[in-house]
Amino acid sequence: MTGLTFVDVCSGAGGLALGLEQAGFAPRLLLDIEHHACDTLKANRPHWNVLKADLLDFDPVDHPEVYDVDLLSAGLPRVKSSATVTRESSDIEIRLIRATAYLVHAVQPRALIIENVPTLIDEDCFAPLREFMHAELEHLDYELTWFVLNASDFGVPQDRKHGVLVAVKRPWASTFRAPRTTVHEYMSVGEALAPSMRSRGWPDADRWAAQATSSAPTLVGGSKAHGGPDFGPSGTKAKWRRMGVYTKSFGNEPPGPDFKWDPSLGDDGLVRITVDQTALLQGFPEAWHFAGGKTARYRQIGNAAPPAVGEALGRAVADSLWRPSHPNAGYTSSP
Repeated sequence: MTGLTFVDVCSGAGGLALGLEQAGFAPRLLLDIEHHACDTLKANRPHWNVLKADLLDFDPVDHPEVYDVDLLSAGLPRVKSSATVTRESSDIEIRLIRATAYLVHAVQPRALIIENVPTLIDEDCFAPLREFMHAELEHLDYELTWFVLNASDFGVPQDRKHGVLVAVKRPWASTFRAPRTTVHEYMSVGEALAPSMRSRGWPDADRWAAQATSSAPTLVGGSKAHGGPDFGPSGTKAKWRRMGVYTKSFGNEPPGPDFKWDPSLGDDGLVRITVDQTALLQGFPEAWHFAGGKTARYRQIGNAAPPAVGEALGRAVADSLWRPSHPNAGYTSSP
């Protein structure tokens, strides 16, 4: 344990918060607007302080536990394409990023993590948003670092890139370094799902796993306006089909002993991945429970930050806060 504390907003299924917990941080408050997400958090961590609320309406004055924390983390809903960025008055994702900056003003954490799409980091259309964050935070004595992480570099069996902003207050900022890859070999879909595929006696589980040798394409949870769970755009579905996976819907349980896997038969010969298996592809523990029906569960999973990414970010921030460059910064030694 590091003794460090955090507040997490737009917590979703808790991937970022779980990773921060694994890095030694203790949560003071987790906030999300969706009741299924809040139920998920409470089911898995009954001792966590979970608040169902809209970040846009959140007033920290009513929740004094959020003050004097080491970290504010925000796995915010993904910003949209450049066409959407110009419509800031109706763009909820942009408003939530701005609201996070305003919350920093009130809470004054020692560090901030915002996780979002990789294009947020360097695409020209997001330059005004990056400039806004610098204008809002630098005068509060934060130094900002923008970078991209791929979840596959941290043991997650998925090609999933994250755009990350980390802002650290001086004097801790000079020692912050973005996380470095923790794996030498990427985990494949087959390796990640083989035990689950065997769980009901499917005789072809190992044969299927042996040819599913690549990382999973990025899972996309969608939104309330998006219908039911699916595998995403046509290019993503094509990658799944090359691994012998059915892409028109998710299964309800792993295949049983009577299922014959034979891609030459078309859809009838392809294996169906379950929603619970997509959680494994995000790196969630097998015991992590997701509340709601199939659509609600998959939406939480697909929109989550993999816990391993949260842990890597948490360790990088903790290392900075425990090793300040200023002799009177407050944290003077490693735990």
